[in-house]
Amino acid sequence: MSATQTAGGALLAPEGATPVEGSDGLLLELDGKILPNYDATITHFEEGEVVTGTVVRIDKDEVLLDIGWKSEGVIPSHELSIRRSVDPAEEVSLGEQIDALVLTKEDQEGRLILSKKRARFEKAWRRIEAAAESGEPVEGTVIEVVKGGLILDLGVRGFLPASLVDIRRVHNLDEFTGQTIECKVIELNRSRNNVVLSRRAVLEDERKEVREQILTRLQPGQIVEGKVSNIVDFGAFVDLEGIDGLIHISEISWSHVNHPSEVLKIGETVKVKVLDIDRDRQRISLGLKQTQEDPWQTVLNSYGPGSSLSGKVTKVVAFGAFVEIVPGVEGLVHISELADHHVETPGEVVQPGEEVRVKILEIDEERRRISLSIKRVGEGGLPLRDAFQAAASQAGVSETEESGTELGLSEEVFAEEKPKSGGLEITDEDLAAAHAAAEADAAAAAQSSDVDESGDEGEGADAADSAEVAGEQPESAGDSEAEPEPEDS
Repeated sequence: MSATQTAGGALLAPEGATPVEGSDGLLLELDGKILPNYDATITHFEEGEVVTGTVVRIDKDEVLLDIGWKSEGVIPSHELSIRRSVDPAEEVSLGEQIDALVLTKEDQEGRLILSKKRARFEKAWRRIEAAAESGEPVEGTVIEVVKGGLILDLGVRGFLPASLVDIRRVHNLDEFTGQTIECKVIELNRSRNNVVLSRRAVLEDERKEVREQILTRLQPGQIVEGKVSNIVDFGAFVDLEGIDGLIHISEISWSHVNHPSEVLKIGETVKVKVLDIDRDRQRISLGLKQTQEDPWQTVLNSYGPGSSLSGKVTKVVAFGAFVEIVPGVEGLVHISELADHHVETPGEVVQPGEEVRVKILEIDEERRRISLSIKRVGEGGLPLRDAFQAAASQAGVSETEESGTELGLSEEVFAEEKPKSGGLEITDEDLAAAHAAAEADAAAAAQSSDVDESGDEGEGADAADSAEVAGEQPESAGDSEAEPEPEDS
């Protein structure tokens, strides 16, 4: 008895048999007899096809699946999942309906060999390809932590690089093990079974709407609170509940800052002022020092040109030295204002960290600049050292001792306006005598210049210049209340 076949090769009935009407091909009539059509109850398939069946048995190394064929199909444990060393009981349960791919219709033992993981693989590839085209995310479970990232079970093994796990760098990837996460497919290669994923892309899409809402809400001039999320050489980033703003290093403090980490720490909550918003580029400029009192107001309210105060040398440059007079405000002492004598390099006179006494010469409020002087500390705007040098010379003090720096003159000495050299006190009478001596020297030099009109003219001019300078010194001292004009002789 031969059987007829469909175009697909399925056996329908023995030759000469006809299906009984209304039996859906399950009953046949042959020679007036009704017979069951067993072939109609058997599922027909080819190798490589995906079939659906019911789990009927679970062993340690295999699972039996009823797919409606003449015998159950066998799924070896290594064909259950893309995971390594799986327990079949953890992958399937009795009575569960699963898909499997037909590997071999009959092996050497006549068994039907199936693969659950390859059925998932085929279905997953179709789903992944569709997601890659549409840009929709795919969902997978983290099954391994490997060098450089995570492995996700998508039905196929997907690789999620560490740099794309989150918006910010994740230092401990182990915390994601076992988690089910959504990612976007950024690279797909079927020939190499290669799938590269990005969770960061999904998070950025989710936060895009949040960022737009924040940008709409924020306005320049607002004071907001945020958490320091990262610190770099040029500033610090602050998370404003969904979008990062940048505090440039110049906006961290009114004082000079060498590195942002001197002032801020990651995770620290700070109040900042919104300075500027670039809505097109979604960038926010923030200021930390603007939430603190501006020390410039302290200077403007408390000091003015002519004020003398103490400060610390913060920086020495070729053209002078910067001195911090109040926290956050520095002024420049030009090289010409460092000392009475000629200064080749500022380092000869001052060093960073040194405490000095300075006088304010000018305040440029608009440009926030202050001009200072060290040599003009003293009343009348002229160096007190001039009068001291003249008196010291008259008293026979050596040139080395004349130097205020060498003598180690204290601020108290200048405050009392009575310079001292070692154990020698320069009195008002000494200053008066110095003044008188200078005037006598000047007169003598002038007379010598008038008499000697020959080749000694230059020498006479030099003497006159010296006398003129000497004559100025008591004049500056005479301006001080503590140093009265000498009496006429």
